[in-house]
Amino acid sequence: MITLYHCDGARSFRPLWMLEEMGLPYELKMLPFPPRVLAKEYLAINPLGTIPFMIDGDTKMTESSGICYYLGTKYGPTSLMVGMDDPAYGAFLNWMYFSDATLTFPQTLVLRYSQLEPEERRNPQVAGDYAKWFLGRLRAVEAATANAETLCAGRFTAADIVNGYALRLAGNIGLDKDFGPNVRAYWARLQEREGYQRAVAERKAGIEQNVAPRVRA
Repeated sequence: MITLYHCDGARSFRPLWMLEEMGLPYELKMLPFPPRVLAKEYLAINPLGTIPFMIDGDTKMTESSGICYYLGTKYGPTSLMVGMDDPAYGAFLNWMYFSDATLTFPQTLVLRYSQLEPEERRNPQVAGDYAKWFLGRLRAVEAATANAETLCAGRFTAADIVNGYALRLAGNIGLDKDFGPNVRAYWARLQEREGYQRAVAERKAGIEQNVAPRVRA
């Protein structure tokens, strides 16, 4: 069975959402954040101490968007993936990489220097500069959703999951107030999906059970 290590609010929400959209069985192991500090035994499992961490037999992965791609290709076929013979394949791959390299990266610096660092190490200028970076790059999503319900291929795909997490994170750190109208409507549509709502429910259930492992059959 697939095992996913997850922290509330972390990028591991991407594969959790993907698992729910695909209806795959998995075991969810909730950890406190940051696990390398608050759950040091986790370092024996993942020496990086990062989240997510997925185990599927002999396969072990740490990159959230890569895990989503792995799940879609290994356990498909699924409409969440875009094949190489599809004209939208290049756009799909670009959005998959865009989600972390372009959208999530600046948000991690906003989060670190506005909330996670001790008070004396916080830096409003760094947080503000990278918030502007994120919002500037978000213009690509604003444009893509001007006349489309989803990012590519004319349907909901894993690209919407991985970029949807970036929008979720933006809400957690107060950047959603600056969303453009298209992004705002797009994010509202994503949150209406049953797979998204089940992923949120699994996260809440894991927290309420004091981070005990949960098995989703």
